[in-house]
Amino acid sequence: MVDADQTFVIVGGGLAGAKAAETLRAEGFSGRVILICDERDHPYERPPLSKGYLLGKEERDSVFVHEPAWYAANDIELHLGQTVDAIDRSAKTVRYGDDGTLVHYDKLLIATGAEPRRLDVPGTDLTGVHHLRRLAHAERLKGVLTALGRDNGHIVIAGAGWIGLEVAAAAREYGAEVTVVEPEGSPLHAVLGPELGQLFADLHREHGVRFHFGARLTEIVGQDGLVLAARTDDGEEHPAHDVLAAIGAAPRTGLAEAAGLEIADRAHGGGIAVDERLRTSDPDIHAAGDVASFHHTLFDTRLRVEHWANALNGGPAAARAMLGRELTYDRVPYFFSDQYDIGLEYSGWAPPGTYDQVAIRGDAGKREFIAFWLKDGRVLAGMNVNVWDVTEPIQQLIRSRAQVDTEALADPHVPLDSLIP
Repeated sequence: MVDADQTFVIVGGGLAGAKAAETLRAEGFSGRVILICDERDHPYERPPLSKGYLLGKEERDSVFVHEPAWYAANDIELHLGQTVDAIDRSAKTVRYGDDGTLVHYDKLLIATGAEPRRLDVPGTDLTGVHHLRRLAHAERLKGVLTALGRDNGHIVIAGAGWIGLEVAAAAREYGAEVTVVEPEGSPLHAVLGPELGQLFADLHREHGVRFHFGARLTEIVGQDGLVLAARTDDGEEHPAHDVLAAIGAAPRTGLAEAAGLEIADRAHGGGIAVDERLRTSDPDIHAAGDVASFHHTLFDTRLRVEHWANALNGGPAAARAMLGRELTYDRVPYFFSDQYDIGLEYSGWAPPGTYDQVAIRGDAGKREFIAFWLKDGRVLAGMNVNVWDVTEPIQQLIRSRAQVDTEALADPHVPLDSLIP
């Protein structure tokens, strides 16, 4: 039973936390809502940091989830630049801030997100080594790419995942020289597998990006605090003025671990283990966004999803669950990317080893197509590249779990809707 005397605390001021606070008020909760954020900026969305904002095509204010005045107008107690350092589950309190302020909670949402993985090599303390996770990182990197483009400078990017490739595209648009170092044999291997990864390698090569596959950075060479080159484990040395570490992100579970909450194993992405209602092993504590690992009933496995849509939808779902609403969180994972003249959307989950066939609908050579990953004739995931308004039928095909005629699936003249049972 929820009443006006209750206090709901949200730890983490990203998209998931901000949307959870919004949902609590939209659902009629009139108690205290306390949102604690360790950044000094108001809650913001992260996709623009490697896309429009990084490219200078979107203004800084466009990244924020709400106008600053929205929080006071909706009676959200927002604490910026404050870190929660302890949860006392028996007393139902959180401790935060330099002065160790204690606040009681009736329900608690942990939405602490993830943090970029660090390169464990000599030279990472040099001035020109960067990560991209926060707004301050994007602001700094934007200035770096501008200078590199002006001076014909060179950036080495460790990692050919989505962040690495989006920054590579932005760097080339600024005019910087780019080398991407990736231990796999193709970009985006963990998401797309080798079949579609090659398409992105070709795209970036056409725009002047150099790839060095099958290698890892072993040292960043510098002088007087500045980057001069990056060395790889096969003995190569790549000239560089700056280096970006884009080797993935790790869930920020330290607070939950210290509180004794169950943590998912690394094979399932780590993260705070939650059930279908985003509840942790403590029924009064929920988790959402990048930090949460939930059992996805559709794919019958535990997933930790690091995409914008998961924060956008997971925060509100957790808020409703905190209010006692019945729900099952089973959204189909979704993300989007923009690189040069292509835009894409991906729905589903089909890492290498989970599928046995890839079907292409359209013209991959012209980069106007839909790719489908299948297992035993059932669609696990779909990616539309420069083809629009097809996310809904793709997700319906995934949800149906029905076997489809793969020839019809690959035929652009057959409406996708007709394949949905």
